[in-house]
Amino acid sequence: MATMAAHSWAGRVLARATALLYGVGGAVTGLLAANAAGTDPARAATLGTIAVGALVLGSLLASAGTRLPAPAMSLALFMAALVLAAGTFITDEPTVAVATSSLTALVVIDAVVFFTPAVAWTHVGLATGLQSVALTLGPGVPTLVTAGLVLSWLGIAVAIGVLARQASSARVDSLTGLLNRRGWDTALDEAIERAQRRGEDLSVALIDVDHFKAVNDLHGHAEGDALLATIAATWRAHVDESVVLARRGGDEFAALMPGRDVYQALEQAEAMRRASAAPVSCGVGQHVPGEPAGHLLRRTDAALYAAKAAGRGRTVASANPDVGLVRDLADAIERGQIHVALQPVVELDTGYSRGIEALARWHHPTLGDIEPDQFIPIAEDGGLINALGAAVLRQACADAQALSRTWDREMILGVNVSGRELVSPGYADELLRVLEEVGWSPERLVLEVTESLVDASSTEAGETLARLRSAGVAIAIDDFGTGWSSLSRLDELPVDWLKLDRSFLTSLTTSARRRAIVRALIRLCDELGILVLAEGVESREQEDLLRGLGCRFAQGHLYGAASLLVDLPAPPAMRADQPPGA
Repeated sequence: MATMAAHSWAGRVLARATALLYGVGGAVTGLLAANAAGTDPARAATLGTIAVGALVLGSLLASAGTRLPAPAMSLALFMAALVLAAGTFITDEPTVAVATSSLTALVVIDAVVFFTPAVAWTHVGLATGLQSVALTLGPGVPTLVTAGLVLSWLGIAVAIGVLARQASSARVDSLTGLLNRRGWDTALDEAIERAQRRGEDLSVALIDVDHFKAVNDLHGHAEGDALLATIAATWRAHVDESVVLARRGGDEFAALMPGRDVYQALEQAEAMRRASAAPVSCGVGQHVPGEPAGHLLRRTDAALYAAKAAGRGRTVASANPDVGLVRDLADAIERGQIHVALQPVVELDTGYSRGIEALARWHHPTLGDIEPDQFIPIAEDGGLINALGAAVLRQACADAQALSRTWDREMILGVNVSGRELVSPGYADELLRVLEEVGWSPERLVLEVTESLVDASSTEAGETLARLRSAGVAIAIDDFGTGWSSLSRLDELPVDWLKLDRSFLTSLTTSARRRAIVRALIRLCDELGILVLAEGVESREQEDLLRGLGCRFAQGHLYGAASLLVDLPAPPAMRADQPPGA
């Protein structure tokens, strides 16, 4: 194979193939021994000894062959050819000898598939040479028959060699010489199966080159390709043969680390990051028993994007999740068992319901209701947050459409977004595609994010929000006042709505200073063209104060708790002295 990573993957298959060769050879030799038992006990005993030895060696290779170095595997293959030649030599019937020697084709195939051309053809020459001598000097097979067999083995070697090179290139990235996505995914599946069978640790790392697009844009794709090849060459020099490296596509690399827990994998990934020829971000995840490969990759990918959101140029490890809950959540998403609760958004001047906020709800079949602050982290750490967000958006749009018909009015819909979603590639396009599919206008959607989230994920989040705003989606800063950016960022944040955290209302009725702060904030937002919505309104006194301070919108238990569509009460009635607002 062309690379260290490919050798690591091929070594395991080589051990199995050679073990199979010994097993087949032992079984055939055992049949020959049984056939000779009645006429030639001495020959039968010799064949029986060879058969038992072959079967024992095959069993040892099957269990321990993956840990043998390449020279030892080469010796094992030579011994197999020698055993087959010995079996042919001591067979007294020419037809049986020809049948026995035909197993040499397995040696030839094993050699050309798994060894370099020089080593492979050395094995082919030795195997065919030994059989030629055995056929000629043993049972006396005619020379032309022996020559025909040798030619057939050489033909098999050439044909299988060509096919092996083509198959190998299908698993290897031509630019870097590492495994490609297909080869690495196969290696991952095998590693998970082996780790679960042996009870061993297994970790993976996903690595992205930081700002790689800028390299291509500024210096051209040839320079970008050269950088990727240099990074791959550097990493090959910094990892041992147990680490399976791959380029999964674009500027995304991966490392499969059998026998390492998350802490050891974190150390290895960090060493690779420091040695890299360009800045990279890394996500690391440890396999949890019973976890499918897809779940492990989603968790690790979430850790990678957490590293990017935290400022890039760092390594972040995924916490090992409760695999049972991750699996249950994945099933609930797939089966449409994630629901949304809707809470009215009221215009204070009119008392008119202008919209609703959708909040995710999950009822576990055995654990009961699980709060969002519990299952959202499960979705993020389990790599399910994008699927969860899409499911919630679809359900929220469907319920909002039904509610619009029931209440006979158009309304806005507020939906929360996770930071992991915002920094996921293609998130904006995927959201707009979902809106188009369900028939909900982007102009009637408000995407709610936190101020700290936008700051921490400035580059990716900013680009995503700008893309969505250009399509008509409004952006709301949720829980404003709990983050650290505060007023100084209002002129920079891409925001259409500002949602005052409920903590502003706790002393609104008793503190003149708090009322002054809220009044000043509302006036500032008016100057900036930002709509203000107060969260957590629970009393008429709070409502009256907010209206007097100039706040236009509110939500809270005063107007109705978050409820499923079927349980949602009638909309708050419009004030008798006010017409519907704009």
